[in-house]
Amino acid sequence: MTGIADGRVVIVTGAGRGLGRAHALAYAAEGAKVVVNDLGVGLDGAPGPDSSAGQVVDEIRAAGGEAVAHGGDIATSAGAASLVAAALETYGRLDTLVNNAGFLRDRMLVNLEEDDWDAVLRVHLTGHFLPLRHAAAHWRAETKAGRTPRARIVNTSSGAGLLGSVGQGNYSAAKAGIVGLTLVAAAELARYGVQVNAIAPAARTRMTERAFAGTMAAPDAGFDAMAPENVSPLVVWLGSAASAGVTGRVFETEGGRITVMEGWRPGPTADKGARWTPAEAGETAWKLLAEAEVPGVVYGAG
Repeated sequence: MTGIADGRVVIVTGAGRGLGRAHALAYAAEGAKVVVNDLGVGLDGAPGPDSSAGQVVDEIRAAGGEAVAHGGDIATSAGAASLVAAALETYGRLDTLVNNAGFLRDRMLVNLEEDDWDAVLRVHLTGHFLPLRHAAAHWRAETKAGRTPRARIVNTSSGAGLLGSVGQGNYSAAKAGIVGLTLVAAAELARYGVQVNAIAPAARTRMTERAFAGTMAAPDAGFDAMAPENVSPLVVWLGSAASAGVTGRVFETEGGRITVMEGWRPGPTADKGARWTPAEAGETAWKLLAEAEVPGVVYGAG
């Protein structure tokens, strides 16, 4: 197999199903050697009967590609370290890390238990940080040894992280944190030849097909806009050498649409040049709000 990712070694977390599976297959189709990570858990993060990582590896090998399964918990330092080690020990290098693993425990804030908060932040946010940290440490060592890589990290945020999502305070906070982590990592890791970007995808997965059954249902004919495979081409490009110079960016993607998100930027501003009184501050805030765009909000997982 040859293609845009030919010869690259790529890790994809949460790659047993949904978006992660689609990414792993797409990378393999473009010539990459893939480390398929999946813990094999249910939608709520509880242990499942078995991991599906091996099935994805079988699919890749049956199509003539190269892949290896990894079943470790990447939200632990030991699991994340073993994930990077799996790539290095199997293929002798690591070029791209795609952080994708996650699950949902949706509750309105007044009903959201501390365990549900901690579990979602652990898998989404810590599960991004730890693989990133261990991969970055490897690439830093490579750079210091005179072998500066053309490394890539693709993180997975969400519309919920960019705009908020009612009933998903834990998920939205984690996904917003991933955007912040992406921006910091892009700035810090550039000196080591590492580019870091994030996507905010919308697609049919276990997390979305139940909450939005009507929207996510596959059509009887024509273009399936919510197929997870639609997201993967951008992820493959971002993880390839062809994306040179692109870093610190967030892309929203679904169906046939790709959008560069512009994030927080200054809007209407007033400067008194001295301290406001509370009344003055309030009056000024109302005037500025009248000039500002009304923020959007997402009502569910994305």
